[in-house]
Amino acid sequence: MSIVKEKIYNVLKGGFLVNEDSFKNWRFILFVVLLMLLMIASSHSSDKKVMEIAKLNKEIKELRAEFVDTRSTSMELKLESTIRKKVLDLGLKPSENPPQVIRVTSKK
Repeated sequence: MSIVKEKIYNVLKGGFLVNEDSFKNWRFILFVVLLMLLMIASSHSSDKKVMEIAKLNKEIKELRAEFVDTRSTSMELKLESTIRKKVLDLGLKPSENPPQVIRVTSKK
């Protein structure tokens, strides 16, 4: 067998894990596994943050719609016609005489 075939055969059999210098191989394998675990954890963390951002954006849209609805209701309640209807139930009616302006001048 050629040297390349022997090395491939050795890798497939797992001989590189039990050789005398296999400690270097195990350290490298553990390092790669640690890096993969860190990468997976980082990916999960970023996915969690993306989901939280999407949830907050949805909540912002809902609150904005509620704000617009409340503001339009408030503006409708401020209208003179709405106020007249509300106070008419209480027995109040608008004055028939227009308001008069009172001006005060100070003498020096």
